[in-house]
Amino acid sequence: MTDWLEVCRASVDDVRHVLDELPTRAEREPVVGQGLGGDETTAIDKAAEDAIVARFRDLDVAIVSEEVGRLGDGRTVVVIDPIDGSLNAKRGIPFFSVSIAVADGDRMGDVQFGYVYDFGSGEEWIARRGEGATLDGAPLTVRPKDTIEILSFEATLTSLVARDAQKVVGLAHRLRIMGSLALSLCHLAAGRVDAVCSLKGARSVDIAAAQLFVRESGFAIELFDDVRSFDEAELDLEGRSRVAAAGTAALCRQLADALSA
Repeated sequence: MTDWLEVCRASVDDVRHVLDELPTRAEREPVVGQGLGGDETTAIDKAAEDAIVARFRDLDVAIVSEEVGRLGDGRTVVVIDPIDGSLNAKRGIPFFSVSIAVADGDRMGDVQFGYVYDFGSGEEWIARRGEGATLDGAPLTVRPKDTIEILSFEATLTSLVARDAQKVVGLAHRLRIMGSLALSLCHLAAGRVDAVCSLKGARSVDIAAAQLFVRESGFAIELFDDVRSFDEAELDLEGRSRVAAAGTAALCRQLADALSA
């Protein structure tokens, strides 16, 4: 039986080696292609993904990853974002992560193991379906507030911020724009922020692991542009819906309604 935690930790070492091999912005940010997810593939994205895919390729899994799409036909699905927050990584801003989710099916509700590692802080986030979530081995126990003192915006082109910031006036007191959706969702699960939203469609590679921290902590998350339940979202590279998350279902719905106005 595969020890997913061991494999994920080895993947962190793989990406850390890539970061050491490409230490400067000049080495990390050249565009080398276009990923199947639609974004430009830069040198750091490709090198990190190549390293992690090689780690998982010999396992009996189907891999879903940002640049290569889907590989393999195993019944276990592994959803990988080798560097979530790659713009931060390229520019030397220490807020980016590796995000890995393991699922026993093709839907978000099938995710049974989530792993996120923050290369800036060195924090390790682990969640297991039905067993809770931990940060550096300690259970997550701090709740976000019942009102939104801090709201994290993600997927933040200037035009999208200008469009949507006015919609949350009176609902959220302060904004944070950090640059990694996976880490922002982890911070919600730890009560560091009170709500999170993406301003464009989120893909499974962005949220598959971190959503498990939110849900295992008893908090709420919605893909609010999709009429289906959150569990039915596909584990693929399509950005079908924006995401909203908060400490309560009512507050999450209030945020989703505001952004939909």
